[in-house]
Amino acid sequence: MQLKQIINDNKDFFYYKTLGEHLRGCSSVLDVGCGSDSPLVRIKKFFTSHGIDAHRPSILKSKDKKIHDNYTVGNINNLRSHFKRKSFDAIIALDVIEHFPKEDSYKLIEEMEKIAKKKVILLTPNGFYPQDGYDSNPYQIHKSGWSSRDLKQLGYKVYGLRGFKYLRGNYATIKYRPWIFWGILAFISEPLLHFSPKLSYHLFAVKNLN
Repeated sequence: MQLKQIINDNKDFFYYKTLGEHLRGCSSVLDVGCGSDSPLVRIKKFFTSHGIDAHRPSILKSKDKKIHDNYTVGNINNLRSHFKRKSFDAIIALDVIEHFPKEDSYKLIEEMEKIAKKKVILLTPNGFYPQDGYDSNPYQIHKSGWSSRDLKQLGYKVYGLRGFKYLRGNYATIKYRPWIFWGILAFISEPLLHFSPKLSYHLFAVKNLN
């Protein structure tokens, strides 16, 4: 049980490290679809952040945790009604674009690129993984699947995260037992597959706008 707890506490270390590194040099960050537990809470914060989400209960939970400096409850498919052009150094949308039909997500990405000054960062599963709404949040349903090719065609540099994709299923959980063995294998494979996104569970995509 102790080993399992250690793995749970550190399983996303590489993800948070990667996110923090790509946000260096940014003094303001817009977290699109921030939810109740943004990964920004787990990295060293050297910037101001603004969270936007359509689900008010998630915003309230995030406020209780004091994750962001400012918040907006609003439809993220119409960002330009809330924010001006080039108003944030970086915009992140982590596990967001898969929750919309692709056509809507393409429009969202285009809007984010207009509002960001320096870069846009996306995180999405590699392929389509079915997911229903949960935690009384209907926005959690998955409606599209993405490949590294999709994102590269938009000018993004794509990296792999969370290890070998075939070890994980819905909600990024390990599919096989014993959990500890396969969990360790996923953890070890993550840095090895960082530059092989086609084989990784998560796609971490970065577009520098300068």
